[in-house]
Amino acid sequence: MHVLFYDENYKYAGEDDIEINIEEGEKLPPNSTTNPIPSGLYVPKYDPEKDEWIESATKEYIESVTPPDPEPNPTELLKKQTAVLSYQIAQLQMQIEQLKGGASA
Repeated sequence: MHVLFYDENYKYAGEDDIEINIEEGEKLPPNSTTNPIPSGLYVPKYDPEKDEWIESATKEYIESVTPPDPEPNPTELLKKQTAVLSYQIAQLQMQIEQLKGGASA
């Protein structure tokens, strides 16, 4: 049976596969549970009343260990800039044509 351990403050303290027969009345070791830790927790803490793992990390800690967003792809940036510039050139050409048409009238 896969067992997860927690310390005296209910913080995650490791896990192990142990042989235990609950049907014969054997109990889990102290400070342990078979309830798995949900993904996404940075510093899991066990809540024995709810029989679930909760997040105990501070917002500051989570921010400090979260990697920054990846840098934008330079090729994609150039494509976007080219599209904007092409649009601006088309707008200018249209304005020039309108001015030419207005001047010859």
